[in-house]
Amino acid sequence: MRRGLPVVAVVGRPNVGKSTFFNRVLGERRAIVEDVPGVTRDRNFARAEWNTRTFYLVDTGGLEPGSEEEMPVAIRVQVEAALAESDVIVLLVDGQTGPHADDERIATMLRRTSLPVVLAVNKLDRIPDEIAQHEFWSLGLGEPHPVSSVVGKGSGDLLDAIVAELPEADTDSEDSGLYVAVIGKPNVGKSSFVNRLLGENRMVVSDVPGTTRDSIDTPFRYHNRDLIFVDTAGLRRQAKIDRGLEFYSSLRTELAIERADVCMLLVDATEPIHVQDLKIAEKAWRRGCALIIIANKWDLVEKETNTAKEFERKLHERAPPLRWTPVIFTSALTGMRVRKVLDTIIEVAEERERRVATREVNEVLRKLAERTMPPHFRGMPVKLLYATQAAIKPPTFVVFTNQPKGVPEHYLRYLQNGFRAAWGFVGTPIRLRLRARREQENAT
Repeated sequence: MRRGLPVVAVVGRPNVGKSTFFNRVLGERRAIVEDVPGVTRDRNFARAEWNTRTFYLVDTGGLEPGSEEEMPVAIRVQVEAALAESDVIVLLVDGQTGPHADDERIATMLRRTSLPVVLAVNKLDRIPDEIAQHEFWSLGLGEPHPVSSVVGKGSGDLLDAIVAELPEADTDSEDSGLYVAVIGKPNVGKSSFVNRLLGENRMVVSDVPGTTRDSIDTPFRYHNRDLIFVDTAGLRRQAKIDRGLEFYSSLRTELAIERADVCMLLVDATEPIHVQDLKIAEKAWRRGCALIIIANKWDLVEKETNTAKEFERKLHERAPPLRWTPVIFTSALTGMRVRKVLDTIIEVAEERERRVATREVNEVLRKLAERTMPPHFRGMPVKLLYATQAAIKPPTFVVFTNQPKGVPEHYLRYLQNGFRAAWGFVGTPIRLRLRARREQENAT
């Protein structure tokens, strides 16, 4: 099974500098940082890269002694949630205060796992002259790594230690299955829809929002293709994500999109399209996944002659890029058009894998440029010299020009639309890359 990007969770008691470390690794102020315990209310996660390895870094809230539950219970709930989703755990402790009783409780929990744990001793600004980190050998988690998240000292060595513990990169060399992530807001019927597709009840279904917490991989064979359906917990607006387990449900959904070939976005056809629906679609589109929009509960909609067309029109008005995305009106309850979804999955996956001959690409590019030339840049003409398809999954085209910076965004959209008019690429994003190339002087 394809595993996707590894996950590194940073855990620790309040006010040890987890969010500061998170921002240091990312090189930006992504997390809110303030010298007050408990500032991190919603967990935060982002893609990070170090020494050519890419991973998800998870910034967690502090394990708080003042929680409503007793400390051992609070520690167990929070740490076990982190362990369930992570490949590597970073325990961050405060080097200025020395080992704390809460550090020891968390360390005891971590020693019971089989996951690698990296012990980071923060707030040591006088590296390499510091020796305070040696006190933390007592936690029994191996070598303590000194770091100052504020000034950056020791962060490179710490990241080296973290990357060394990551699982081997997934090359997908033996994975021929087509991964299909079922995404959408909570309680739009994702699990019911997957059950209908598979013809059996493999997912737990309930009217209570949030029943699905795990991202569940379910293999299925259709038309000689191995499909792996990933039923995910729903994505809500970040402000709506509660502390604790629901945060990790959101992370699971992100990871499912990360490794998917095709995303099926389920929306509730009985409600207007929500902003969050569009954001989820944009997330999948940006990741390069093929995309199908499933308007579920269509059997409950009062219909007139153009009800379906009106639904699509409103969708395309709010999200113009989605006009290239198939919309299928279905009902998980009745099975309406559910089999058509399987055929469409295969179709958009094939579109995502299509290659166009270089000769044909250049012919279409020439016609588009003759119809509408790009605007001048700094008084100089912008010339599109030639193009080629450089990659698939998603289809990626490289256009060579004498002025890469002179091609405006609206002209790139014009080229993308022209390429789609020529070849379709229905249901899959296409990418255009500009490269500099000087025109060859004609010697004759």
